[in-house]
Amino acid sequence: MTYRIRGLEPGQFASLFAMDEAGLAARLSRRVVAGEGRYPCRVSLRDADPGEELVLTNYTNHAVDTPYRNTFAIFVRRGAVAADHVDELPPVLRHRPIALRGYDAGGDLRQAALAVEDDVDAAIRTLLVDEAVAYIDAHNARHGCFAARIERYDGVSHD
Repeated sequence: MTYRIRGLEPGQFASLFAMDEAGLAARLSRRVVAGEGRYPCRVSLRDADPGEELVLTNYTNHAVDTPYRNTFAIFVRRGAVAADHVDELPPVLRHRPIALRGYDAGGDLRQAALAVEDDVDAAIRTLLVDEAVAYIDAHNARHGCFAARIERYDGVSHD
């Protein structure tokens, strides 16, 4: 079964890079310069290089009217282009523990899995065996932040 993972639409974050610190703070955001370590961009779905400018912002990745609504901090790189991966994992889902939450079409949690040994692809495919799982949200298992949405893909874009 085929799946698709796309980065978030960069336009929704563009105005943040033009704001001063007070404006960012009012939007529950702050400017960050990547250092050593991991700064996973949710648009490009790769870690920022040291010295790259990012915005750390509060983002609602699961905007549903159920108890499973989810909001958390994410990084977005300046000038990032949205990634698009079909049946392959982007860098932000490799070499780190990933929690996978499979939701039904109504936004309720149906299944969950934890991938800790770079076995995210296998865990995704296992969750998608359940036809009631409409999509999967991946989160960094250690920090809990949203990493990416995984959708079933039939080869046709439904944008």
